[in-house]
Amino acid sequence: MRDFWEKHPDSEQPLKAWFYETKKAKWKNPAEVRKLFGSADFVGDRTVFNIGGNKYRLVVLIDYERHGILIRFIGTHKQYDKIDVNLI
Repeated sequence: MRDFWEKHPDSEQPLKAWFYETKKAKWKNPAEVRKLFGSADFVGDRTVFNIGGNKYRLVVLIDYERHGILIRFIGTHKQYDKIDVNLI
């Protein structure tokens, strides 16, 4: 995440806020994710978060049993539009 916000400084605070909230989360299912992040989208087994007022996208895998999160993609909305979320 740090590498990304060094290139896109306006993403630093939104990414840190996302990290802070997810670090303490113990989600059991997508509905619980939606309670905290109402704009989260679910594409296959990936969860897509809008960051910085939808300027950036963050795609993660969430392991609900182990309460782990694996970041698969961070990019601008334009970059996100060029990827296949299921393949990253």
